[in-house]
Amino acid sequence: MIKYIDEYRNPELITKAVERIRAITPNKIVNLMEVCGGHTITIFKFGLKKLLPENIHLISGPGCPVCVTDSEFIDRAIEIAKFSNVIITTFGDMVRVPGSYGSLQSARAGGADVRTCYSPLEAVEIAERNPAKEVVFLGIGFETTAPNIASAILNANSRHISNFSVMSGHKTMPKAMQSLLDSGEIRLDGFICPGHVTAITGPEIYQFIADEYKIPCVVAGFEPLDMLEAIFRLIKQIAERRAEVENQYRRAVKPGGNRKAQRILAEVFEPCDTIWRGMGNIPRSGLQIRSKYRQFDADYKFQVKLPPTKSVSGCICGDIMRGVKIPPECRLFRKICTPDNPQGACMVSAEGTCATYFVYRDQL
Repeated sequence: MIKYIDEYRNPELITKAVERIRAITPNKIVNLMEVCGGHTITIFKFGLKKLLPENIHLISGPGCPVCVTDSEFIDRAIEIAKFSNVIITTFGDMVRVPGSYGSLQSARAGGADVRTCYSPLEAVEIAERNPAKEVVFLGIGFETTAPNIASAILNANSRHISNFSVMSGHKTMPKAMQSLLDSGEIRLDGFICPGHVTAITGPEIYQFIADEYKIPCVVAGFEPLDMLEAIFRLIKQIAERRAEVENQYRRAVKPGGNRKAQRILAEVFEPCDTIWRGMGNIPRSGLQIRSKYRQFDADYKFQVKLPPTKSVSGCICGDIMRGVKIPPECRLFRKICTPDNPQGACMVSAEGTCATYFVYRDQL
């Protein structure tokens, strides 16, 4: 919890921060991408786009863990849910994410046992209380949530709870950022880096972007002044033709990150290739369960045959997550696709770009 939150929302300080940005902004288009759904919400909630010079373009990237979960992952979870002895457990948003032929919500309506949990440890407790059932937890998220799920696996292992397993859909952010740069689809001048992820990893994980791609990176907190300070630092680097990794979010992000969380993560998971919704297969951007904990790997436990994957006609979630398009360019947005009737993953989670555009549409 931020103890002194008011100072990060002080109107006078915000005005001064904007003036500082305007004073150094070069006379050219500057494309800055935030790769965190929380940052996207802050930008729209506090109207930051309207405060900034028009030539500073803030582009939303693949920062929502629910949104980047591919259809095949959902399809596999639904197939596993069809086993009569299986309880699927997951974070709430995942229930509504569309797969190729439905969602876990529709599977639950059809009789599957699908339960939402606030914590993976809650799923371990469900497994202990239901020894005749196989409890599968859907592990999604970036480096932020993966240590918690690794801890749940270690907890189940120490307690000899053998009917608990995890479907790992975890993804890591740096490789996705690299993929965006390598694609050449959009020109990026700087990254606003995710604070929560970096609290675990440390800011060093972005150094290759500054060194190899000459793109400045600034780790940012989640209040409006955090964001404006991060943007100021990026603009200053661009104006001075520098490319460095800076840490604006020093109150939460430390050099080297959270070593304990990193050790737990490395104990249970190892890098693997994985598919990102809309971005395809990104080498070594995922986390799979190590062979020593294979008994907790749901993909190993349950061999299922999947039908061909398909996507919703007209949905451009992939283009939106890559920063190529924005939600109003989608013909489904606000017409067919709404938070009550999401057609794509970007409209499901509160951190999804489409959901943010929908809620804060007065900022468009």
